[in-house]
Amino acid sequence: MNYENVESIPDWENPEIIGLNKEPAHCTLVPFQTIEQAIAPWEPTDHERNYQTPFYKTLDGIWKFHWTKRSSDRPVDFHDPGYNVSGWDNIPVPSNWQRHGHGIPIYTNVKYPYSLSTNKEEIPRIDREYNPVGSYRREFTVPVNWLDGTKQVFVHFDGVKSAFYLWINGSKVGYSQGSMTPAEFNITPYLIEGKNVIAVEVYRWSDGSYLEDQDMWRLSGIYREVYLFATPHIHVRDFFIRTRFDKQYKNAGCLLSARIKNYGKENAQGYNLEVQLLDPAGKEVARGMKDIPSIKPADEQPISLIMDVNDPKKWNAEEPFLYRAVLVLRDATKKMVEVETVKFGFRQVEIKNSQLLLNGVPLYFKGTNRHEHDPEKGRACPRWRMIEDIKLMKQHNINAVRTSHYPDHPFWYDLCDQYGIYLVDEANVESHELRNFLPGDDPIWEAACVDRMISMVERDKNHPSVIVWSLGNEAGFGENFIKMYHAAKNIDLERPIHYEQDYALEITDIVSRMYAPVQTMEKFGQRLDVTPLKSSRYQDRPVILCEYEHAMGNSCGSFMDYITVFEKYPHLQGGFIWDWVDQGLREIDDYGHEYWTYGGDYGDEPNDKAFCCNGLVLPDREPNPHLMEIKKGYQPMKIQALDLVAGTFSIENGYQFQDLASFKLEWIITADGKPIDSGMDGKLHANPGQLQTITIQYNKNWFKHEANMNPGEEYHVLLSISTKEDCSWVEKGHVVAWEQFTLPFKSPIPSTIPLDTLPSLDLDESRDEIIIKGESFQLKFSKKNGTISSYVVNGETILADPPTINFWRALTENDKAGRMDFWFGYAAPQFQDECKGSRSVTMDKTHPAMVKIIVKEERVLSDDDEEMDTCTISYLVAGDGIITIRHQFEIKAIFPRLGMQMSIPARYDSISWFGNGPHENYWDRKHGAMVGLYTMNVEEFIHDYVVPQENGNRTDVRWIAFQDSRGSGIIVTGDQHVEASAWPYTQEMLSKALHVNELYPRSDTITVNIDHKQMGVGGGGCGALPPEEFMPGPG
Repeated sequence: MNYENVESIPDWENPEIIGLNKEPAHCTLVPFQTIEQAIAPWEPTDHERNYQTPFYKTLDGIWKFHWTKRSSDRPVDFHDPGYNVSGWDNIPVPSNWQRHGHGIPIYTNVKYPYSLSTNKEEIPRIDREYNPVGSYRREFTVPVNWLDGTKQVFVHFDGVKSAFYLWINGSKVGYSQGSMTPAEFNITPYLIEGKNVIAVEVYRWSDGSYLEDQDMWRLSGIYREVYLFATPHIHVRDFFIRTRFDKQYKNAGCLLSARIKNYGKENAQGYNLEVQLLDPAGKEVARGMKDIPSIKPADEQPISLIMDVNDPKKWNAEEPFLYRAVLVLRDATKKMVEVETVKFGFRQVEIKNSQLLLNGVPLYFKGTNRHEHDPEKGRACPRWRMIEDIKLMKQHNINAVRTSHYPDHPFWYDLCDQYGIYLVDEANVESHELRNFLPGDDPIWEAACVDRMISMVERDKNHPSVIVWSLGNEAGFGENFIKMYHAAKNIDLERPIHYEQDYALEITDIVSRMYAPVQTMEKFGQRLDVTPLKSSRYQDRPVILCEYEHAMGNSCGSFMDYITVFEKYPHLQGGFIWDWVDQGLREIDDYGHEYWTYGGDYGDEPNDKAFCCNGLVLPDREPNPHLMEIKKGYQPMKIQALDLVAGTFSIENGYQFQDLASFKLEWIITADGKPIDSGMDGKLHANPGQLQTITIQYNKNWFKHEANMNPGEEYHVLLSISTKEDCSWVEKGHVVAWEQFTLPFKSPIPSTIPLDTLPSLDLDESRDEIIIKGESFQLKFSKKNGTISSYVVNGETILADPPTINFWRALTENDKAGRMDFWFGYAAPQFQDECKGSRSVTMDKTHPAMVKIIVKEERVLSDDDEEMDTCTISYLVAGDGIITIRHQFEIKAIFPRLGMQMSIPARYDSISWFGNGPHENYWDRKHGAMVGLYTMNVEEFIHDYVVPQENGNRTDVRWIAFQDSRGSGIIVTGDQHVEASAWPYTQEMLSKALHVNELYPRSDTITVNIDHKQMGVGGGGCGALPPEEFMPGPG
């Protein structure tokens, strides 16, 4: 864009205008009148801090609202207090206006919404025909003593997207963009006694939107809190608490630096700042005081003081001890002028010997990326939802979050401090589609980039949970990032800085990669050259994956391979799974069925469909099954068998800081999934990184008597480590780690049933059909179709559709992205049906109680559709009604699955099985499942992903049964372990549905899949098929 005539360019289209009349960034704070107020407990609501101070007032709540599609149509004079807004809509603040019927949500991953020109000569041109404006207004009052001439009053916006102007009582106060960090304005000159009018004009798009091309819903409005606070003329405007330990990491120095601002008209003299440090119990552990040099009007004075603390309790994610600092500003008469407070932790971050250390201990990031998302409220995520997220993360052994790809709500950091989560705090800078040149080296973007970094660091610097700063995401590299780096270091020298796109490691302190294969991580582990890096370039740096194991749909296969390589090399310090929550929005169809929306569902173009749904949990936080695999991989204890017969095991404490005294071990021994012995050991004590040996006292004599054992039984021992007591994130008894072992005891070999003991069969054969009758059943076999056409037992129809060969599955999101239909299209049902060759059916009554039917048909069993091979299917029907089906063929290529599919009446909806469970599991994702005996309804057996796809599989199944309410039904076993799944709909319905509500009404049958093997689910990259080792191949 031509910037010669700058006066004609609106602020929201000028990258060099990032704010007008805004206050400088600072830490999160609010003044109190007394120390008692400052340290008193307070309970925030979902959208209010609710501080117990007379100097705070929320502006959250109902505002009047007007929306226009074009900025030229906005009500330009609405800020005038006399302007009549009584006919306007009401809207809650905070909220996104799209979730209240104004405009549409837009989802794109890489591409910018069409309103933002991507023509290099036009950038940052915003489409005048679609740049909606939301006009907000409300009235408010302030306490009379805020207006007595002794106070300064500020309005604070925690987040507004994307840019806005502010008026108070008709007077223009200022402008702001940069939507993920606060905007604050001094409104003292504009206030009056009685009713005041605040007006905010919010633009959906601005030049700032070019730096906000994150993979997320593009939503707008005042989506975080708005509040007022008042300060004295002499005010502690900002402060920073840092802690450093001695060489033994025992005693600490606490350095507090502060900036004291004089808003008055006279020099401020004789002031001092007193600081008290209180331990978690409220006991004072240190006190310091600093005289403040004279401060001129409109100037500010930096000061600092150091306090020593002996042997403080250290903050870490396992034991998040928080202290409190109380800052008391006094005037020359020693009168208390202002009190501020913050909770902080004693902790020290550094990089030594190519490892990132916390308090001298190497960290292991068992992390996830997290977008702020609520299925109803969009980006206006309520506090209770944040707590839910943290508790779920802790319960599934996740200890770290990357705030992808922007600073989160301030509440989030308080909660991570409190509950214990490590944070990589990421600046709001992403220009994905244009990253090859924007922001790059272009000086026109410098101010915006640097401001976004400074705003984040200044706001969040006192949070112990913030371990690493990040310069942004997928925005290329260039001089602007170097300046961001140095701006952050000018504030905070301690924390390391991350940026994945600094491929050459020009500035960043950490080697970071996205979706690096395990083989690449092996190279990093061995300190080999990894293009474009020479090994010498990263010898002194830790290696962390900022994104890995793309959790899109049914995925997270081969996750344990990453865990293995992380734990093999000390300088590979973990990573952050992409990502935490499926970003679906909740809607309800005309029939009352709930479903989740994604890109394109609101007519938004361009869009990236369901690529926003890559979560470990669904939008409403119901765990996706792959979260169980993550929990298993991230579990903090390793249990190994030393002597199974003796019952001796080792337990390794994988925590970095916490011993095992607060956990107990329970064990249970099962025979074919049924408990036969159990016990508990409450004396776990291993220190971090240490081993402990335990011996369980089980009844060994039981296994010495064959009479106790049933033929063919399997015996397992399950050891579980759980919490002894309730804690902040979970109730007592929660399992944090487990391991299951097969016991080496042999049960009697099952005997076969002699055919002579079975009832005889009657046989009737015609040209089209074979009819086999037993004492309580009748089976009809179609010669034309080569399948069972009817199976009736005791007068009840057991099969709705016969067992048939199935090589295909409803595509997962990874299958679609990996183009499975292209690579393996020869396995698809339609292709297989069209290419079937000749068929023959023969029948033989081999015994009075046994009939054998053999079907031979020509099928495509390779990736060459010209090549046909014989597939032999044999049916053995015994006098007791048991049917044995065997398939014999040789495949010459990869097939997605090898098995058979049938359907049974919907009344058989109770499913029991002995195999891996209880949750869904797959060939490459079954470490988090345990062998057991399980029962559940078919609706519980399935899993509804945001986009309908293959689901519900169970591996290593010994047998599976389907029963009705009376206990009648069908049981399926295999000569070897099989895989099994069942759905209350057909595979065709599953393949065609785009949303879960389209799977209603349910089918009147249950689809059952019994497979020799089904391919894994993959997930290492952004839509990757599994490696060939998890694909049924030639043989």
